[in-house]
Amino acid sequence: MAFGGLNTQSNTPTMAEINMIPLIDVMLVLLVIFIITAPMMTNAVKIDLPTATSAPNPVKPETVQLSIDASNQIFWNDGKIDPSELNVRLQQAASKSPQPELQIRADGNIAYRHVAKMMADVANAGLTKIAFVTDPKQQ
Repeated sequence: MAFGGLNTQSNTPTMAEINMIPLIDVMLVLLVIFIITAPMMTNAVKIDLPTATSAPNPVKPETVQLSIDASNQIFWNDGKIDPSELNVRLQQAASKSPQPELQIRADGNIAYRHVAKMMADVANAGLTKIAFVTDPKQQ
């Protein structure tokens, strides 16, 4: 038997070994090929990217605070206004250039339908920069 067995006679050949040198040679050649081709694959696509310059916005748009409290009273920049006057002020704000950022502050105890109506009025006036102001959660 070539790989040994139960026969322990002294004239049997020794166990054969696997020659690893050809396997190592093939692996080394593959490694060299991958090392050489890897940089070529990353630079294969040439793209001419556009350059951009950005300048700071010279005119900072104003902010308008639109508040509604628990008793459904509407405030424009901390000044109480009538609900009928709201649409006029929203139209005036929408016609400004640049448009002001409208910050909506709603009391936590007010019904959502009042806030939804206010948001619909803001959208109908054509204002696009709308933000909601909240109090940070206490931990």
